[in-house]
Amino acid sequence: MGKRVLFISDHGDPLAKLGGEQSGGQNNYVKQLALALDDKGIKIDCITHWSNPEAPMIEGFGENCRVIRIAAGHKGYMPKTKMYRLLTTFYEELRQTVQLESYDIIHSHYWLSGLLGLYIKDEYNKPLVHTSHSLGAAKLEAQEKVEQRRLRAEKMILQGADRVIATTPSERNLIKKFAGNDVKVELSSIGVDPVFHPYTKRKQSSSSTFAFAGRLEKTKGIYTLLEAFQDIHMQSNRPPRLVIAGGGENDVDSIAKIPYDSDLRGMIKGMESYVDFIGPQSQGELAELFNMATAVIVPSYYESFGMVAAEAQACGTPVIASDVGGLKNVVADKESGLLTKPKCSKQLAEAVNELTYDSLLVKRLGVQASKRAKNYFNWDTIAQQMSKTYEVLSDVGSHAHVGD
Repeated sequence: MGKRVLFISDHGDPLAKLGGEQSGGQNNYVKQLALALDDKGIKIDCITHWSNPEAPMIEGFGENCRVIRIAAGHKGYMPKTKMYRLLTTFYEELRQTVQLESYDIIHSHYWLSGLLGLYIKDEYNKPLVHTSHSLGAAKLEAQEKVEQRRLRAEKMILQGADRVIATTPSERNLIKKFAGNDVKVELSSIGVDPVFHPYTKRKQSSSSTFAFAGRLEKTKGIYTLLEAFQDIHMQSNRPPRLVIAGGGENDVDSIAKIPYDSDLRGMIKGMESYVDFIGPQSQGELAELFNMATAVIVPSYYESFGMVAAEAQACGTPVIASDVGGLKNVVADKESGLLTKPKCSKQLAEAVNELTYDSLLVKRLGVQASKRAKNYFNWDTIAQQMSKTYEVLSDVGSHAHVGD
C-alpha cells in the first residue's frame, strides 16, 4: 500500500517507559497500532513533545516507524494540563521539522493533538482521523471537573475530523450524544501486546492475590480499592494480598513497597504486610503479575476503554471492574469478570471475597477471559480495519484535490 501516516500524540510519547504520570494506555496504543500498521506496509511517523531531554530527537522503532520529538520551546517534562499554551509554538516547529504535505493521512490522539490535526487538515487539505482516548464528556458524566475550553475543542475536533475512532460502543454513543449524530464515527477496538498471554504454567499464588495497575490517583479508583481491602481485612482471618503496580518512579519506595503519599500510607495502616506497592512495571513484568493474580481490579471512575482490563483477560485472568464507560464493554459481566458499581467499596469488597473463596468461578472466568481477548483485542485485525479506513479517506482526498 505504501501510505505515509502522521500520528500526533503530543503528550504521549510511544517509547516512554510505561507507568509514569503521562505514560499509560495512550502511549501503548499509539506504539502498538504503529507497529501493527508497519506490518501492513504503512510508514508511521509519530510526533510528540520532547518530554525526556535524554531521548534523541528522532528515534526509530519497528521497520518503518519513527518518533519525532518537538521541544516547542520547552524541552523537558510538561504536564498535559499546561500544554495547551504550547500548541502554536508546537505547530510552527512541527512545520519546520517535517514536510507535512508528504503525508497521506493525519491521525491525532487526544484533544490537544486533535487541535494540531485540525490545523494541518485546514492548511494542507489532509484527511484527519482522530482517537480521543479520554473524553471531557466522560469526565463530566463521572462528575469530574472539566475545563470548558477542552469541551469546546473536543466538539470542534469530533465534528471536524473525517473519521473519529471509538474504541467501544459506549464511547461511540457518548460521542454522538455530545457532538451530534453527523459525526463520522467508526468502531475499532484496542489490541493487546502479544506479551500478554496465559502462561503454560500459571504462577498462581498459594493464597489469593489481587492486582491493580495504573496511576495512583483518585479517578483510577485507588482509594475505593483500599477502602474495600480495609473492609475485607476487618472481617477476615486470612485476607487476600493486594499488589499495586504503577505510579511514577518518585511515588513509591520500591524497597519498602509503600507509597510516599501520606494519604495512601494512612489507608494501608495495619495492612502493610498484605499490600505491596511495586511502582511502575514493564509490559513483561505486568504480564507476570497478571498471570500470578487471582484477578486484576480496575476500579476507575471512568475509562474510554480500559487497557489494563483487556491485558489481564489476554493473560487468562478474570477482571473486577467498575461498571462504567468502556469497561462495561471490555469486561463481560459474569463471563470474563465481575462488574461493580463505581466508587462503591462495599460492592468491590464483595466481588473480591467471591473470587477469593470460589476457585472454580475464577477458573471459569479466566478461560472465558482468554477467549474474549483473542476475539476482540487483536492488533492484526484492528490494523487491517484501520488501513482500509486510511485507504478510503486518502482516495477521497486525492479525488477531491484533483477536482479543485
